[in-house]
Formats: sequence, C-alpha cells, structure tokens
Amino acid sequence: MQKTLTNLSSAPLSAKFGMVIIFIYLVIAIFAPLIAPYGEREILGRAYELMSSEHLLGTDNLGRDMLSRLIYGARNTIGIALITTALAFFIGSLAGMIAAALGGWIDQLLSRIVDIFMSIPSLVFALLVLSIVGTAMPYLIGTIVIIDSTRVFRVARATAMNVAAMDYVEVARVRGEKLTWILRKEILPNITAPLLAEFGLRFCFVFLFISALSFLGLGIQPPTADWGSMVRDNATLISYNDITPLIPAAAIALLTVAVNFVVDWMLHKSSGLKDVN
Repeated sequence: MQKTLTNLSSAPLSAKFGMVIIFIYLVIAIFAPLIAPYGEREILGRAYELMSSEHLLGTDNLGRDMLSRLIYGARNTIGIALITTALAFFIGSLAGMIAAALGGWIDQLLSRIVDIFMSIPSLVFALLVLSIVGTAMPYLIGTIVIIDSTRVFRVARATAMNVAAMDYVEVARVRGEKLTWILRKEILPNITAPLLAEFGLRFCFVFLFISALSFLGLGIQPPTADWGSMVRDNATLISYNDITPLIPAAAIALLTVAVNFVVDWMLHKSSGLKDVN
C-alpha cells in the first residue's frame, strides 16, 4: 500500500489530473440518482428551454433537463463501456496467451480468425451487424466485444510470445505443469503491466465507439441517456449559437484525455525508463 501511494505521489501532473477527472466521473456515475436534480426520463417543460436557475443547462428536444441527462449519461455510457471492455479484454487476452503458450495449429487457427475480423473496418462491421440483429443492449455489447477482443488478442499474443520463450516457462513445461498453471503463474504476471495500459486504451476506443454508434442511432437507445445521442438530439441548437450540444461532446473528450494521461504514465512506468528532470 505504501509503495502504491509513493508511486502515485511521484506521478507527473498530467497523470494526477487524469486520475482526479476519472475519480470525479466515477463518483458521478455511481451516485447519479442522488446527484441529478431530476429524473433521467422526466419531461419537465418545453423543448429547448434556455439555461435558467431551474434548468442549469436548459432542456433538450423533448423538454427533459439537460444536466440530469448529462449526469445519467455518465452512468450509462461509462458503465456500458467498462463492461464491454472487460469482456473483450478477458476473451482477447485469454485467447492470446493460449495461442502464445501452445503455438502450432492452435496459434495459426486463432490468428487467422482474428485476421479475418480485423480486415473488416470496425464501424462498417458494427453498422452491418446491428442493422441485421437490432440495437438491443446485448447485441450492442456482443458486437463491440467481438470487434475489440481481436485487437486485445494481438497485443496479448505478442507480449506473451516473448515470455513463453523464456527458460523458466520451459522448465515449468518439463516439470509437467498444466497449461492453466503456466498461464496464471508464469505468463500473466509478466505481461500484466502492458495489458493494464492496453486496457485503458481499449476503454477509450470502446467509449468513443459507443458514443459514435449512439450519434448514428445504432448505439444506446432512447429514452436511456447517452452522451452520443444527446449530441445528435440537440445538434440543431448549434445553428442558433447555443453551446448545449457541445457539453456532452466536451464530457466525452475530457474523459478520453484523462484516461490517456493515466495510460501514458502507466506505459512509461512499465517501460522501466527513468523520469528526466
């Protein structure tokens, strides 16, 4: 614990800024019902009301409070992005480590399957699948998991291949250790740092991808609050010099920048390079 606190205190200003922003977003997402002044789907007045003491950010195209929708959007957008990233990371990293540890035809089979999926542009694949199966939440999450797990597979396989060739892994094989033991005790502990950094990057990509799909109408569906759909629903206000649609866009950008600051610091720490004063 003391070592962890020391590492955090020695983090650069950009990383500390990113951690503070991420913490604030998490608090808002967890306690959204307690923080939001109104309900997520509650219609309170006329459409596109201006900012006032009653509605600090005005109302949206249906007369719902924008501030409340923005707060609930944090819970929905970040929560779904975290779940999707975690599933994609579990599947992709496990498959990548298995391919690296076993090699041979299993490695070739998994790699060729991943090559097929990676040859299709992500957005085109998602739009095609969601247009066919529908935009229900399980289909949305499943589609993005398939897309993103292929990227995680590549990173996990590349890092695990270096570890799998080490002498101590060969000794474990000669000792008769099972595959699960080798993955859990020998390979995973030695690739945890780059995988954690990759998790942060993957979260950013998934977060932005979900927002893009919602903006196009195939992501998180109304009346559920989502930052991407909030930009789309209120985009007409930009023509009247109203910055309201830019607020959820700014929320998306700020979280993405914050996560990238922390990931950059984690990558620097895992590389073993010393800070230059």
